[in-house]
Amino acid sequence: MQNFKILWADDEIDLLKPHILFLKQKGYDIVTVNSGLDAVEKVEEDNFDVIFLDEMMPGMTGLETLQQIKTLKPQIPVVMITKSEEEHIMDDAIGGKIADYLIKPINPNQIFLSVKKILQNKQLISEKTNLSYQQDFRNISMAYNDAIEHDEWVDIYKKLTYWELEIDETENKSMQEVLESQKVEANANFARFIKENYLDWLNLPKISKPVLSHQVMKKHVFPRLKKDKPLFFIVIDNLRLDQWEMIENQLRDYFLVKENGTYYSILPTTTAFSRNALFSGMMPLEMAKSHPDLWEGEDTDEGKNNNEEEFLNVNLKKNRLSIRSSYNKIIQTNQGKAVLDQFPNLMKNELNVLVYNFVDMMSHARTDMKMIRELAPDESAYRSLTTSWFLHSSLFELFKKISAAGAEVIVTTDHGTKRVNKPYKIIGDRNVTTNLRYKQGKNLNFESGKVFEVDKPDEAKLPRLNISSSYVFAVEDYFFAYPNNYNYYVNYYRDTFQHGGVSLEEMIIPIVYLQPK
Repeated sequence: MQNFKILWADDEIDLLKPHILFLKQKGYDIVTVNSGLDAVEKVEEDNFDVIFLDEMMPGMTGLETLQQIKTLKPQIPVVMITKSEEEHIMDDAIGGKIADYLIKPINPNQIFLSVKKILQNKQLISEKTNLSYQQDFRNISMAYNDAIEHDEWVDIYKKLTYWELEIDETENKSMQEVLESQKVEANANFARFIKENYLDWLNLPKISKPVLSHQVMKKHVFPRLKKDKPLFFIVIDNLRLDQWEMIENQLRDYFLVKENGTYYSILPTTTAFSRNALFSGMMPLEMAKSHPDLWEGEDTDEGKNNNEEEFLNVNLKKNRLSIRSSYNKIIQTNQGKAVLDQFPNLMKNELNVLVYNFVDMMSHARTDMKMIRELAPDESAYRSLTTSWFLHSSLFELFKKISAAGAEVIVTTDHGTKRVNKPYKIIGDRNVTTNLRYKQGKNLNFESGKVFEVDKPDEAKLPRLNISSSYVFAVEDYFFAYPNNYNYYVNYYRDTFQHGGVSLEEMIIPIVYLQPK
């Protein structure tokens, strides 16, 4: 065991010899002082792993000593010990950021447990987490090898995400590689599942199928609309389940999670297809046929999501919803501030739709900017960057305002993203789409196997550029690369976050119903 050093300050320190002896026998190095002033001097001279501080010392009180210690070395955990049970003393101590609070009389075992909790907490959590994951490993493996239903895959992905976040909190992350390998295997099985079932979901009306992008508003949003009561529908572009879990942690003081659900993004898992489907309530083929004035095909240079508000209005009209509504897309900071400024007006609407693009922008910036890649070199850092953005964003401020106003919220996304590592050679003509996770074009040439081919786009409810066009979707962590400048291309895009293809991370995405506390 590491040799931890403890400072104990108490004006009756001689009476605590049995406690001190007990801790020494457990392997701790104990330094004792009789006053707050001496405690401050010791902290100035030496480093300690934890400090025990008597609250009722003559001269400088425990609370005064605490304040000075926190000024000198704020990182040292302090345990306050007192005879008093007065609430204001306890409040002052907790406000001073103590690690624990013990009331006299204390026994040696209490002290030992407090020390152990503070100094070995991370180690104990790591050991328990790793053991629990090891025990669950087999269950997860059996589940994805046997999984035949879409809801079973949701459970598997949620469980993998849970363990990813739990292991991320451990000190040595010794099980991280095992989990990553399990995720790779799960995604390989998920790809087979999608190949076997996706087209059936779109073409066979009576089979079991998940909610897909174009059904979200009709099934999750419209039923929750109430006359003269605002509902906020917030879409955070390119948000994965693990990122949402991190954001949700920050919202617990403001909202109750009434429903914590998921839905499946349509293919391709890109903004142009999945978000337009989300707002319009239509699959891309229907959008292209019924609203050619609103649908921008891949053969144009126009923005593919410039008509979301119009598609939303089409959806409202189709469902005979005559309501007051608003639509806002937030790309820049000033747009987020503008939404906050007009919040009183939003409260007069029955539906407020807001799209926040930052997470998607961050994902693309990580590909193009070395600095962002350095800031987010792995999945854990990528989640952390998302959380940091959220905590300092206008979106967080909006959530606080919504909670204070007593309004309800539905939060979702249009698709997730996948960290890609394996190149997959493909050849096509100059009109082939540039996306790394899917290709649309004619005469696509590739090695069959690690892809999902759709040679009849109509079956996938997708428009085609010409009569002989087909779609090819990358699976697992593959990305498409052309033979020209192959090595440069591969080195540039390997270890980047991409979307458009088939993976748990891209397709199974959160939709959450929140009520204010």
